[in-house]
Amino acid sequence: MKTLKNVAVGKTVRVVKLHGEGAIKRRIMDMGLTKGVMVTVRKLAPLGDPMELTVRGYELSLRKADADMIEVD
Repeated sequence: MKTLKNVAVGKTVRVVKLHGEGAIKRRIMDMGLTKGVMVTVRKLAPLGDPMELTVRGYELSLRKADADMIEVD
């Protein structure tokens, strides 16, 4: 299983499945990260956390702990 946390900078991937439950999963979905959406990893913070993504035409910062719950292809 490949997660968003492991995607290299500059790569574009498609969300396959969201793991987690309850409020955490709902928050991720509210940010636009839903099944089938394309996500581009733009850059990482100097210490590697958080990561900056482009999702549905906007910039999003996401912690690596949350990115680890997003399965990608």
